[in-house]
Amino acid sequence: MANVKAFVNNPYQENTYIVYDQTGECVIIDPGMYTAPEQNAVTNFIKDNNLKPVMLLNTHCHIDHVLGNKFVFDTYGLKPRFHIGESEVLAAVVSYAPQMGIRYEVSPMPDAYLPETGSVQFGNTTLNLIFAPGHSPASICFYDQEANILIGGDVLFRLSIGRTDLPGGNFSTLMDSIENKLFRLPDDCTVYPGHGPETTIGYEKQNNPFMN
Repeated sequence: MANVKAFVNNPYQENTYIVYDQTGECVIIDPGMYTAPEQNAVTNFIKDNNLKPVMLLNTHCHIDHVLGNKFVFDTYGLKPRFHIGESEVLAAVVSYAPQMGIRYEVSPMPDAYLPETGSVQFGNTTLNLIFAPGHSPASICFYDQEANILIGGDVLFRLSIGRTDLPGGNFSTLMDSIENKLFRLPDDCTVYPGHGPETTIGYEKQNNPFMN
């Protein structure tokens, strides 16, 4: 069964996740590592637990979720995988990072993109793909049915939702993604969001102020 380790990274306090199972294989999701100590925390965890990174995944390609893409590629030889609809989002980071005072090492591009539906596998673990646009044009969430966990990016937060005022964002699209895709998962599914603490689907159905 898969385990999740979270690291809070960069000025945006973004959650970087390592998902790993008993085989020792792991995936790195949304690497936001920005400083050397942040990079060391991730690599030391991987080394100390004898893990083997086999995949780099991005839920979406806003700056705070891709700052560590180049570092992961340089360290482990992994190119990111994300939906092709995020390509322009990633390309834009180069131009706006300096305006925000952020040092950005340009991410490599994928060898293969993620589809809207399907799954990715590592070790004994299957991550089902849930296409959930709205916060960004082509966000993808990763759901492990066996462990009943969702790596959700910036779609759904504890008592909040992703912002929709950035390029490619759309409020009604986001609400549709949450209500018709995420809320079909079990109520006791643990949601690991892109920022802030974890939550559950059931808790958000009952308590999230953005829900009807």
